[in-house]
Amino acid sequence: MKKYLGVKLIEAEKMSLGTYNNFRGWSIPPNENPKSSGYLVRYTDGYVSWSPKKQFEEAYRTINNLTFGLAIEAVKKGSKIARKGWNGKNMFVVYQKGYPDGISSNKQTAEAWGINEGDLFIVRPYLQLKTADGSHAMWSPSTSDCLAEDWKIVEEEK
Repeated sequence: MKKYLGVKLIEAEKMSLGTYNNFRGWSIPPNENPKSSGYLVRYTDGYVSWSPKKQFEEAYRTINNLTFGLAIEAVKKGSKIARKGWNGKNMFVVYQKGYPDGISSNKQTAEAWGINEGDLFIVRPYLQLKTADGSHAMWSPSTSDCLAEDWKIVEEEK
């Protein structure tokens, strides 16, 4: 078999196997321990399952304690990410898909690149930072950012 590494955003809560089976309306098979520790897991499509504690805790981290690699996977799937250690308030990073098929260049871009206004301008994907003052800038992580494990997914205020 091939090996796989999965990255997905889920919701979960601690729940024993017996409580999960009661939740589903199922009887517990005689060869399973209802006191087994684990988690009720809800996926983004609404699918619900149960995961044993050891396997769950090896596979998942809370969205407030991520490595940079997990944060990058989340931002590429549409989440906003930030460091807990950043000093500026309301700062976060988003993934911009760029313009792989090109976009018509405006006057400022044309002058900067020595092309004609309206010429097709191809832009690769990039990361964009919302800064503390509310402005936006293209962003490249530092080595410290890449090695940090205090990344979080920024959730929308409700």
